[in-house]
Amino acid sequence: MPQFLREHSVPMVFSVLLHGALVVALIYATMMTTSNRSVQLQSVPINATVVDAQILRAAQRAQAERVEQARAAAEAAAKAEADAKAAADAKAAADAKAAADAKVAAEAKATEDARQAKAAADAKAAQEAEAARAAEEAKRQAEAKRVAEAKAAADAKAAADAKAAADAKRAADERARKDREDELRRQLADEEHRAAVEASPLKARYVAMLQDRIQKAWIKPPSARAGIDCVVQVTQVPGGEVTGARVTQCNGDASVRQSIENAVYRASPLPDPPDPALFERNFAFEFKPDE
Repeated sequence: MPQFLREHSVPMVFSVLLHGALVVALIYATMMTTSNRSVQLQSVPINATVVDAQILRAAQRAQAERVEQARAAAEAAAKAEADAKAAADAKAAADAKAAADAKVAAEAKATEDARQAKAAADAKAAQEAEAARAAEEAKRQAEAKRVAEAKAAADAKAAADAKAAADAKRAADERARKDREDELRRQLADEEHRAAVEASPLKARYVAMLQDRIQKAWIKPPSARAGIDCVVQVTQVPGGEVTGARVTQCNGDASVRQSIENAVYRASPLPDPPDPALFERNFAFEFKPDE
């Protein structure tokens, strides 16, 4: 109410002054009327005076009532305006509160939605992380299994290869041992056979064949004297082809030595031995052409 009076003080003062002016005008009109009546009714002055006082009081009461009515009207208008303003303020406050509540509710809903979205995102991220971890673990286990299987296969292959190598080595060693034994037996048999052959007349016959072949191929040089006795080293290959001839000991001169070596080459190929056991790549014989 005091706020209303402060806000509408000028209109109210103007209204009071206007009403006061009306009251004054009314009183003045009443007094003028009373004067006219007093002129007309001079015969009864006492009654006129009484009437004027009553009228004045009536006018004063009417003015007071009008002032009171104006005040009441002003108060009613102020009250109505205050009530309207209070209602408007209450409505505005209610609207503001409703808007604030709606905003708070919206913010709370947005916060809750954000929380739920974050929780859903976190749950999804956790699920994806768990799935990734499970996939990585499965991959690691698969790789470990593959490595273990590969190692087992490699170990098995290495063991099989080692066993095969050991078996092959044993077999090779056994074959080599048998070959050595066979070769030894063959050599022993050859040596026994050779010894038997050399001890037989075949050896002497073979040597005689060689000497006869070479002596027939010898061309006696002019410097040769009777009683030549030389030792000749001969190298031959299977088939009797001579690949080397050298006189190591001789009682003749250089011409005699050279003639004997030439005779060996001319006698090539030398005759085959009557028994293969008598064949020697390197052999020596005594060259005595006079015997």
